[in-house]
Amino acid sequence: MKIVLVVNSMGGPGGAERVAAVLSAAWAQRNDTVTLVPTYSKHGGCFFPIDEKVRMIYLADRVRHSPLRRVNYIARLAELRKLFVEEQPDVIVSFLTNVNINVILASRGLRIPVIACEHNDPVADGRPFLWKLLCRLTYPRATALTFLSQSMATPFEKMRSGDTPHIAVMPNPIPDELFSMTRPQRVEGRKRLISVGRLNPQKHYELLIETFAKVAHDFEDWDLWIWGEGPERPMLTRRIAELNLSRRVFLPGSTQAAWDEMAAADAFILSSRFEGMPVALMESMALGVPAVSFDCPSGPRELMRDGQDGLLIPPGDATALAAGLRRMLSDQALREELGVRGARSIRDRYSVAHILTIWDRLFAQLRLG
Repeated sequence: MKIVLVVNSMGGPGGAERVAAVLSAAWAQRNDTVTLVPTYSKHGGCFFPIDEKVRMIYLADRVRHSPLRRVNYIARLAELRKLFVEEQPDVIVSFLTNVNINVILASRGLRIPVIACEHNDPVADGRPFLWKLLCRLTYPRATALTFLSQSMATPFEKMRSGDTPHIAVMPNPIPDELFSMTRPQRVEGRKRLISVGRLNPQKHYELLIETFAKVAHDFEDWDLWIWGEGPERPMLTRRIAELNLSRRVFLPGSTQAAWDEMAAADAFILSSRFEGMPVALMESMALGVPAVSFDCPSGPRELMRDGQDGLLIPPGDATALAAGLRRMLSDQALREELGVRGARSIRDRYSVAHILTIWDRLFAQLRLG
């Protein structure tokens, strides 16, 4: 099958970029013809490795830049349509809201099936009214819409007329090599509670840092490491200093060795206001790292069962989060038990092979391939 996969960019460490790299490689390795199209970044390095069988086309390299934003947008849309006409794929798969809208518009009338993939909860992510309106106008014209969880899919089911477009729940896959990684031998010394994500309001790191401050004096051998970069770095740095935590809370920036950092951690925490399906939480659990997470919309509740393979905390509740941290940090036996159960649960449900069967089921339902 000939697949064109369209994404925003491949230059950053985001969850959608990682999934695009994993899926494109998996399809290419089974001899599908795969073209990966970043729409906003020019030719350059990709944050995640791309399989050598995957063809890359950088849309920005084909569009002449104009100082007028509207002209740029129209030119990009026209070039995207031209690319679809040239490639004549069996299916176009697009990731993230802005790309989904552009792909649906650019492919109008071409009779090429479009599968638009949402990676955030449209109810909880606070998208502006204009984006909601554009989704309402364009998404019904897709051949299929996929969502990372059923709770994300439900609002869109009310949008459609009859059975069009087809709606499917399509979880993110976890790369096979992650399951084969060995966590380093535990040694005496300082323990690490880590989080991985952009330093932005969605991740709610200010609340996490303030909550850690409440328990830090009872756990002198634990530090908090938050890997990622983003606009809230100056504010978070100031808050760490105000709380006298400069030797206990660290913001080391982005890393291309996130798996190694997770594997070396003693516990993982997700403090987000909302998610789609949190990739970093999935990956940490796959590595056997015990996790604490807000029960935010959406994803964490589908990944873990409270007290069985992780600790779920009422969303935004700092007092409950502090209690959950105390429980996790004080009990090594609990951490080991949650880590083992979490890894087994993720492996059974989110391996690449298993997720590919779900994609193949969708392709079959759409009579593709």
